[in-house]
Amino acid sequence: MKIPRPALAVGAAVVLLGAGMVTRASTAEAFAATPKATVINYLKSITGTSIVSGQHNKEPATSPGQYTQQVHDVTGQWPGLWGGDMMFRSDDIANRQRVIDQAKTEWKNGSLVALTWHACSPTVGRTCEFDGGVKTSITAAQFQQIVTGGTALNTTWRSRMAEVVPYLKQLKDAGIPVLWRPFHEMNETWNWWGGRPGTNGGAKIYQQMRDYFDSQGLDNLIWVWNVQDNPAGGWSQYYPGSNYVDVVSLDAWYKNYPSTADYQQIQSIAAGKPIAIAEMGKLPDASLLTGQPRWAYFMIWSEQLRGNNTNAEIQAAYFHPRVLNQGEVHF
Repeated sequence: MKIPRPALAVGAAVVLLGAGMVTRASTAEAFAATPKATVINYLKSITGTSIVSGQHNKEPATSPGQYTQQVHDVTGQWPGLWGGDMMFRSDDIANRQRVIDQAKTEWKNGSLVALTWHACSPTVGRTCEFDGGVKTSITAAQFQQIVTGGTALNTTWRSRMAEVVPYLKQLKDAGIPVLWRPFHEMNETWNWWGGRPGTNGGAKIYQQMRDYFDSQGLDNLIWVWNVQDNPAGGWSQYYPGSNYVDVVSLDAWYKNYPSTADYQQIQSIAAGKPIAIAEMGKLPDASLLTGQPRWAYFMIWSEQLRGNNTNAEIQAAYFHPRVLNQGEVHF
């Protein structure tokens, strides 16, 4: 539960910000080495009462905290959840260590850690541009080769996953659980892995990654499954199964906030697992926070923070009594 702030806290923060000053509203405590079950249980424990604030940080990998800094510039608060990406462009992949170092720093500062991966298609080079590399179409036959052991595309894909393992292992060795969200928006077709329902589609490649990473000892990964809020529905057709998923999440892009039907569909799939809004462009307002109280965390997408929200809206979200920021997340 969030410790209630004095009634004047929000107003005081606004005055300070208006004067060009930024102060940390609460002192964060460094997290110790923690098993992933502790974080999963924490997310379950706050379900229905609180929600962790989150901010994604996209490329460039050389500035893996630039958008969380923007949150602090506006609110004087740091998000309770930092988000990063394992990236796709050559210069960003060359700087993956900067992303991992930032994750370590955020954990030490008292924020949870989330990572996603906009992976290049195995049909292109190991580094790529977003258009034509991540955002690209491959044939059903090519996809089946990717998920079939012994094929050239499967060998290529396994080598791409192997490149990521040492970075994730650094976080395991540091005792840092990671909300790991691969193959996001599995029900969409803009990406090479998406729009493939059924057991031989997106669910299969997700299962195979989990099996492989488990075999590499990455037991610090909290596996986050994700779809986008498109109106087609049928999201369960992409679900890899409860044994493979720890958190069920939704990206809200077709509309600012998940509808009541979206909220219910995600809960039905989750069957008691924590649920989250893994990407959104609009800060949650009071109506969403009270009307859909079971979301365990939200994540604002990078440039959408300032591009789609006023300072007042950002401040209102970060100072809402239900929202937990850095220093307010306690296991």
